[in-house]
Amino acid sequence: MMALSAALLGAGTAHAACPMELSVYGDRDKVAGIDFLPRGEAVAVTNRFRMVFDNSVMLDGIVMWSEGVERPNGMLTYNCPEGDVTGEELESCTVWQGVIYTSDKSGTIGLLPVERSDAPETLIFPDLAYSLRYSSAYGEDGLTMLPADVFALQGCQE
Repeated sequence: MMALSAALLGAGTAHAACPMELSVYGDRDKVAGIDFLPRGEAVAVTNRFRMVFDNSVMLDGIVMWSEGVERPNGMLTYNCPEGDVTGEELESCTVWQGVIYTSDKSGTIGLLPVERSDAPETLIFPDLAYSLRYSSAYGEDGLTMLPADVFALQGCQE
């Protein structure tokens, strides 16, 4: 299950025109990889992904665009209960949340695109390492190393 992220972390440069929902990213220290997935039937969710760490710990991620001031608000969770969860339960298993930014080779900053858009070259998860360090995912049975906040496109799932 985590073989795809592990195999592609060292794959080198990415190929052009990978759709967002099939993109694979890795951080500079090869601590974690991100596999984007088709969002399925969730209407409010614009992107779905999983963050897989070198010790096989996996965090589930979703993105929902906000209304008013439109932003791709990402959320990473760890060991959430299955099925319908209360707001309190969701809050206790959320280990990071924030806007996901992108960057291209020229340094232009943008916002994470929705499915069926081309995957950007770089993703930025502000304060990811800090949030994970002080979360329920960090510790003896969870994360022991922290990724950088920046992830580069590594390839495309086929």
